[in-house]
Amino acid sequence: DDTDFRDMRDSYETRASDCVFCTLSTERIVAENELALVIRDGFPVSPLHTLVIPKRHIESYFDLGQAEINACTALLKLAKASLEQEDTAIDGFNVGINNGDSAGQTIPHCHIHLIPRRSGDVPQPRGGIRNTIPGKGNY
Repeated sequence: DDTDFRDMRDSYETRASDCVFCTLSTERIVAENELALVIRDGFPVSPLHTLVIPKRHIESYFDLGQAEINACTALLKLAKASLEQEDTAIDGFNVGINNGDSAGQTIPHCHIHLIPRRSGDVPQPRGGIRNTIPGKGNY
């Protein structure tokens, strides 16, 4: 493999001035590391719905570098533990990424949803994210 990674570190600084995730107010940031950050979702589907966002302006999860994936995973674990301490009623999570228009991505900057779940928050949780497409969650 003769891949040249010399420009990779510089690419981590890529931001878009018209992107809501690239121009976040520092007050919204709950946690961060060198390559990613954590905020609460502005339109939560459950209390404490959280987003993990790579700092580099990149649309697709599949275009992240391994270091960014590792940074996001570390923050997902940190956020999960923090949420469980903050709300002891949380007993499950949905983790999801909308990648592309047909998948419902509305902000063209990669972000990972960490959605806290509580027993009884919906009548039938079976199927979880399979319910994204109506009728596919019950099997």
